[in-house]
Amino acid sequence: MHSRRLHFALSILLLTAFASAAAAQKPVAQVWTEWETLSPDNEEFTVLMPKNPTTETTTFPYHKMDLNARLYLATSSAGPVLAIASLSGIKSDPAQYTEFARFNSYVDAFKNFFPPKVRSKETLVKMTLVSSRPFHGHTGRSYKITLGDLSGSVNAFVTRKRFYAIVSLNTKKDDALEEKFLSSFVLPERQAEPPKTVASANPDQQNVNQPADANAQNTVQPEGEAAPSTPNNNTEPAATTAPTPAAPTQGQQKKGPINGGMLNGKAIYLPLPEVPPGDASGVVLVAIVVDEQGSVIEARAVSGPQHLHAAAVSAARLARFSPTLLMGEPVRVSGTLSYSFVRSN
Repeated sequence: MHSRRLHFALSILLLTAFASAAAAQKPVAQVWTEWETLSPDNEEFTVLMPKNPTTETTTFPYHKMDLNARLYLATSSAGPVLAIASLSGIKSDPAQYTEFARFNSYVDAFKNFFPPKVRSKETLVKMTLVSSRPFHGHTGRSYKITLGDLSGSVNAFVTRKRFYAIVSLNTKKDDALEEKFLSSFVLPERQAEPPKTVASANPDQQNVNQPADANAQNTVQPEGEAAPSTPNNNTEPAATTAPTPAAPTQGQQKKGPINGGMLNGKAIYLPLPEVPPGDASGVVLVAIVVDEQGSVIEARAVSGPQHLHAAAVSAARLARFSPTLLMGEPVRVSGTLSYSFVRSN
């Protein structure tokens, strides 16, 4: 009899232990029992999120610009944080900078904007590049992210109008929740640029269509900015707009940039490069040209490990300097930035 009671007591203890372990391993995703398809007005995306996420619309300064931001956020006391940050205000202008330079500027702005929205006492965020992943024709990258006691993944994409960061954070690993959220994000296919030969193929309509096509190819207005008016014929733009920027450009080209030497210590803003995965050790020198306003307009790697060049050049293009004056006139400056990469343990 005593033996039977002992076995019964042990069975009860084992069942209790198994039940506790099962409860502890219960997926955190179940803290949200109701989900909804979110497709906000004035946005380009569709995503599956926990029902009734909080939303915030604001503006914040980034260098000499004011960026527009929208945040869609779902949090839980159990730990998970799901968010979409939508930013705009940096124009798509291939004549001035590449799409990746614009993308990197947005990522830099996101690092300043997002952390205080999640952890007010912890604003330091660490993002490690995992891969480049274009999505429906849009430039994109995937990152691992750490923010205080939270860690997870970020998928980031830039369209002609906006930048989107899709964030999944948690205090513990939950692959099912992360996959459910990140994989549900959808953007429409990026439309191809109109071919330049369309107007010449229809000479009778050339005067009507050419100005609109030119604007579509060369300038994309960020959301919130009014589009430039289109003239009634294509003779006025050549007479009124073309000579205006040409005159100062020719004058600037006659005055070559002055040599500033090593410029690291002269920068007022010098972001660190994104460290690529794998062996990331070495020093990369990047030759740059800074314009009269203190922005980097040219950057190219001149030495260092080849696989680190792209990261160093992208960081160099984001650097900012105070204008340099020569006899009271702002001038361009050429020089070098040095980036030291150290292997992460």
